[in-house]
Amino acid sequence: MTTPALHDKRLPNESPEYRSARDKLLAEENALREQVERVAALRRQLPVGGEIKEDYEFEEVGLADGSTRPIRFSELFGDKSDLLAYSYMYGPDWENPCPSCTSVIDGIDAVSRHVRQQAELVVIGKATPAQLYDIANERGWSDLRLLSCEKNDYARDYNAQPGETSESLMPLMNVFQKDVDKIHHFWASELLWTPMEGGHPRHVDISWPLWGLLDMTRSGRHPEMGPQLRY
Repeated sequence: MTTPALHDKRLPNESPEYRSARDKLLAEENALREQVERVAALRRQLPVGGEIKEDYEFEEVGLADGSTRPIRFSELFGDKSDLLAYSYMYGPDWENPCPSCTSVIDGIDAVSRHVRQQAELVVIGKATPAQLYDIANERGWSDLRLLSCEKNDYARDYNAQPGETSESLMPLMNVFQKDVDKIHHFWASELLWTPMEGGHPRHVDISWPLWGLLDMTRSGRHPEMGPQLRY
């Protein structure tokens, strides 16, 4: 018995074998979409997380001229109740930042103005403000909020620096929520700590356009090739 087609759209010169295989794949894509929605709903139902450890003070970097201003964690929310904070693998003693993190932030910069209609979004690095400004200027970042946590323990407290030195810095997305005068942790990309076979955590793929695009191709993701700082 032939399985009914899932829609009536066809492409030039496609074979029946292609359409049959494509419909099977489409059924799996539908199931994946439903699973993504279920996971997002479960995420929203998480109990209240731990209250933030302290009201950290950061240096926010002006992307136009490299000027800085001190800003407290509690001030990052503005008039929003949600804050996404991406931890950038870039230490004060590093010559260059992590290329993969930089690729993630390229995407974050592009969507920042859209995300910030609903939630605040910041990138936090352990590097100095001058280092952060230089890489932002090189990359042409213009819309994201870039903060240095060089002089506080935010990275260590929220698992972006598990060790004592900046060599242990990790790429991590943390999400916080503010309710009146209290701030609580909501969610972190903890898939980082449960990698797939081969060592790939894919913990921030949902905010990283690169891999979603490559996953649409016949070749897929190259097992060894990743983004570079400079080409």
